Amino acid sequence: MEFNFGGFEESVDFSTELEDFVVNKVRKFDRLWRCGEGGSVCFTAYHEEKVYFGAMDSYVYCVNGETGEEIWRFRAGGGFMSAPTVHGNLVYIGSFDTCVYALEKDTGRFVWKFRTSGKIFSIPFVYEGMVYIGSHDGYLYALDARTGKEIWRFKTGDEIAACPLAYEDKVYIGSYDGYFYCLDARTGKEIWRFKTGDQIQVTSTPQIVGNTVYFGSFDNHLYAVDCETGKEKWRFRGGKYGVTGPPRYYKGLLFFPTRDGILFTLTLNGNEIWRFKTGGLIPRVFGMNDNIYFGSEDGNAYCLNPKGKEIWRFRAGGPVYDMQTDPEHGRVYFGSWDCHVYCVNGETGEEIWKFQTSSLRISYTPPAYESFEMEVRKTVNEDELKEERYDVKEVRRSETESEYSVKNEYTFKSEYQTKGKYSHKLNSPSV
Repeated sequence: MEFNFGGFEESVDFSTELEDFVVNKVRKFDRLWRCGEGGSVCFTAYHEEKVYFGAMDSYVYCVNGETGEEIWRFRAGGGFMSAPTVHGNLVYIGSFDTCVYALEKDTGRFVWKFRTSGKIFSIPFVYEGMVYIGSHDGYLYALDARTGKEIWRFKTGDEIAACPLAYEDKVYIGSYDGYFYCLDARTGKEIWRFKTGDQIQVTSTPQIVGNTVYFGSFDNHLYAVDCETGKEKWRFRGGKYGVTGPPRYYKGLLFFPTRDGILFTLTLNGNEIWRFKTGGLIPRVFGMNDNIYFGSEDGNAYCLNPKGKEIWRFRAGGPVYDMQTDPEHGRVYFGSWDCHVYCVNGETGEEIWKFQTSSLRISYTPPAYESFEMEVRKTVNEDELKEERYDVKEVRRSETESEYSVKNEYTFKSEYQTKGKYSHKLNSPSV
């Protein structure tokens, strides 16, 4: 007997003899980072009245923070979903072309590049003359900040999209293998590792307050772990669809964003004070002048007061993943998948200027994936029926083709595994 599940870009066909069957369609949240296209901008950096950012058009830009006028641009070999880091006279940034770049911050002149074996989502962290950055090849690299020469590398069990943090001669990093690592910053030797229940792919550096490091995992928890011993102090469950944003410590509180679109506010002991709901994923949070600023995949930039009351929201033409603050001038900056970077008044949310990247190809945000589970009653003999369960290949609704579409490079455990002799792991679809 042959079955075809139609209405989708892909269908699943198979033939078998069945006595009875039940097909259950299960809606599954997208557990991968979606990749932008065209001139979409995910993350920015503000430094000395200049805004630096990379876009999916393969350019790194520097624009005047007051006027929005372009100062320089640099063309790389691939797009950017990593934020730049400005330190000293250089700007460091990782690219989808597998390279880490160092550019002169005032001119954009190329200084050096270091090639890894995988795409780079991780944000570079500069500490004591070294640049730390993770790659999808599974390594954390320590490079000489001046020359780009490799000092050491540390291999984890899977890809790294998380951002490292170096602090007091230690470097902290999470991996898709579900572990959070503490390494010696000089040698790369492992000091301890902490096991979570799923991947770690946070969009910014972990947060350290006192002797506690705070980070999130796709197992939906925020963890508080002792910096010296790697022992858990507490955990807080935040939503259903995983955590990619680290908490931000501001005014004595932790502001904790989730993929559910909820911003939680917690004490340092993990007690919730209030929460604020948006319509999409929240990657990072910043504070300025007692207010809280963040962007959401729902296309809005938000400003809240310390009690969680909305002061204003600014509607962009696409998802907003980041907001940078300029306390001196009271401005905030953010990029969007609508191929623009915005500058708005931090108190009122009024637009001051916007900058257009080289491409206006708007990024498409695909719907959640769907998977199918089939329950089969298979004939064993004339008198006995044995119940089996089969997972059927996941498919997703047709969507606009991306010029940056890539082959799937990693495999996840399915959150919809079934019981029975024939249960198996599902490969996640391509990004």
